[in-house]
Amino acid sequence: MPPSIPVVPVVASAIVVFLIGALWYSPILFAKPWMRAHGHTEEKLREMQARAGRAYAVSFVCYLVMAAAMSVLLRRVGVVSVLTGIKLGALLGVGFAATIGLTANVFSEKPLSAYLIDAGYQIVYLIVMGAILAAWM
Repeated sequence: MPPSIPVVPVVASAIVVFLIGALWYSPILFAKPWMRAHGHTEEKLREMQARAGRAYAVSFVCYLVMAAAMSVLLRRVGVVSVLTGIKLGALLGVGFAATIGLTANVFSEKPLSAYLIDAGYQIVYLIVMGAILAAWM
């Protein structure tokens, strides 16, 4: 990464986002409603888990890219506080992730509940990512 991108906060926020995802899509929170919304059976879930390594790796790389991009945006904002990071994360989550996801959901003919679970995760993790990155600046 270029020197202007803080490596430790970027990696740390990507790890935290990954862990939030593990909790979000676990039986503790939204695993069962997510499976129902996507029409997945227990058998399908086991198949997905058996080949999940690639998906997890791609997801983690995407979280690193997002964190790097958000750190650049935070530096461009100038006055950085944790609240600034939270606000930027919320803006990106609601303004981009949720709207892109809703467009995809409408065309996929998936139930609204699938969108709400996935978009909720994206909004939450972008807010947390913004807070972590801003706290480190």
